[in-house]
Amino acid sequence: MRITASLARGPALDTISGLLGGPLVHDLLRRAAVRAPDRVAIRSGSAALTYGELETAATRFAAGLRAALGTRPAVVALAMTLDPAFAIAYYGISRAGHVSALVNPLLREDGLAHVLGTAGAQALVAPPAVRPKLAVIHPRLPDLRLTVLTEDTGHGMPTMDDLAADAPLTEPMLDEGDLACLQFTSGTTGAPKAVRLTHANLTVNAAQTAYAHQLTGDSVLLNHLPTFHLMHLNIGVTAAATHVLCQEADVVAAVDTARAVRATHFYDLPGRLTLLARDPRLRDLEAPRLRAFLSGGSALPTTTATALGQHFGVPVVQGYGLAETAPSVHLGDLDRPVPGSAGLPVPGGETRIVEIGATTVLPVGGVGEIQVRGPQLMSGYLGRELADDLTADGWFATGDVGRLGEDGSLFVVDRLKDVFKCDNWLVSPSQVERVLSRHPGVVDCVVLDRPDEISGAVAHGLVVARDDTVKPAELAEFVNDQVPYYERLAGVDLVPEIPRSPTGKVRRRDLRDRFLRP
Repeated sequence: MRITASLARGPALDTISGLLGGPLVHDLLRRAAVRAPDRVAIRSGSAALTYGELETAATRFAAGLRAALGTRPAVVALAMTLDPAFAIAYYGISRAGHVSALVNPLLREDGLAHVLGTAGAQALVAPPAVRPKLAVIHPRLPDLRLTVLTEDTGHGMPTMDDLAADAPLTEPMLDEGDLACLQFTSGTTGAPKAVRLTHANLTVNAAQTAYAHQLTGDSVLLNHLPTFHLMHLNIGVTAAATHVLCQEADVVAAVDTARAVRATHFYDLPGRLTLLARDPRLRDLEAPRLRAFLSGGSALPTTTATALGQHFGVPVVQGYGLAETAPSVHLGDLDRPVPGSAGLPVPGGETRIVEIGATTVLPVGGVGEIQVRGPQLMSGYLGRELADDLTADGWFATGDVGRLGEDGSLFVVDRLKDVFKCDNWLVSPSQVERVLSRHPGVVDCVVLDRPDEISGAVAHGLVVARDDTVKPAELAEFVNDQVPYYERLAGVDLVPEIPRSPTGKVRRRDLRDRFLRP
């Protein structure tokens, strides 16, 4: 059975037409500046930019880029730092007619060289912390001819302020189908791939997401993420809402900030929200204007959503998305949240579940590969045609395993490449992790497939324990009493930490090599 947005959520795309800021990415900002020029667009600490000021700064930066790089479309890499400079550069790149390539600022030298080289970046806008890494890899990047720092470090490199120009800007003629951004996949199952996203992909998905999150001009978004994702920027600007950047290391302090700035929407990683739910200081926290906690990137434990929802009296939801879908596909319903689900399809989006290794579309409740399509779907990977990665009838296979509920809610089970067979039974590591994480002595955990001569593979757990009284045998027994035999943990190792990507994803392939290599 195929679940479509018109069936599951109700509205089609024309219902959200009032949120569409125009066919181009920088039109989102222009419309917000016209509607609310004096409203704060972005706040970071004591500094704030109104929409009028952000519009002016983006235009000045666009003029500087056109002067430095010329009028032909160029790829400008942009480090995704949680800084107002990201917003200025992102919309400025678009207004100049260039293409942004979003870069994780936490990448090490080889990773940074890969994404800059793959994108063919001719310019880079980055914080000073990236400068030493760039010095090492610059000889490997023959296309890179301009580096601009977000602030002055005294090293003689140009800054965004240096580049900005007051010269009149003649904006290039662009179409909504033109390339606007290169977004890289997470790289959890291989080298990151560059995804081509058009202006329409980004503006439509911003409207889809702002609608689902019920954003208005009165909304205040508290962004407690490690990097600045374009989704959060675009949805705030689409609604002409206020966006507060919070770099507090302590999630409890972030909630205090949310209370102080009267935040309505709190965006964070599932892992940080889980720490908040388990923190004894939770009982003293208040955020009376808060309307929702929202997360994504990895699974949000049901116990976390329940604990925070009961304490704050608001929905705690997660979404499901991909770099290939700009990124939202499903988003939690704030009026009727379904525990454990990633919510309903975005308006105009479609989802179906297909039998693994086959083409049979499964009925509601069937577990298989998640396939999606809709106006937010990419125009293809860099160097490939989109048709090369679609089924004959236009569906994109996500590589994720899940099931659909009767109302269209999506339940993500695991990555297709992470599931394994034990005695020919399909095992989802994430399912076993959900059980293991309920043990009170578990701070963090991951389950891997360990080769086994008899069964083919068995489940093996890595656990960050709350203290040294927690024993591996105790953890294995806790899980094994609650799961069928083929999901039982054959072993548990206690580890000091479980490495994760900045978005909270676990790279199981790397962990297998590190902990389970023969």
